[in-house]
Amino acid sequence: MFGLTQLGMIHTAISLIAVAAGLIALIRDKEISPRNTLGKIYVIATILVCLTGFGIFQHGGFGKPHVLGIITLIVLAVAYVAGYTKLYGRLSPYIETVGYSATFLFHLIPGVTETTTRLPLGAPLLPNAEAPALQVASALMGVAFLIGAGLQVRRLRARLGRPAT
Repeated sequence: MFGLTQLGMIHTAISLIAVAAGLIALIRDKEISPRNTLGKIYVIATILVCLTGFGIFQHGGFGKPHVLGIITLIVLAVAYVAGYTKLYGRLSPYIETVGYSATFLFHLIPGVTETTTRLPLGAPLLPNAEAPALQVASALMGVAFLIGAGLQVRRLRARLGRPAT
């Protein structure tokens, strides 16, 4: 289905759960927090997406998607440490919040790429992952992330009553 292997279908289904949980959390709570059910679902699903992604070699061998999976796991670990320890001092809440939001961006980039290069069936919107329109879309998602992260930092500063320095 949609040119996906069985593992690819499982990976995609888990991805959709993660993206839905992350989107709802960002809208409802203005952050993704592993301290509530929605955040836990997001984090667990994101880890599973990364792990299942390592077994997908649709475009040859080890590539950019696999590197993104490794980066995502590292950022999840950094965000987790920031949230549950004082390793980063006063910056911990900022690192945690922005870190989890960054992993949401990391879902969107391959999600948009795969969707636009596969759908609609037989006549995808874009010819391949190198299409200039995808580069523009990725840049726009990056700008949206930076704006969102800035708003999150501002919200944290107001809530915590101290600067993010």
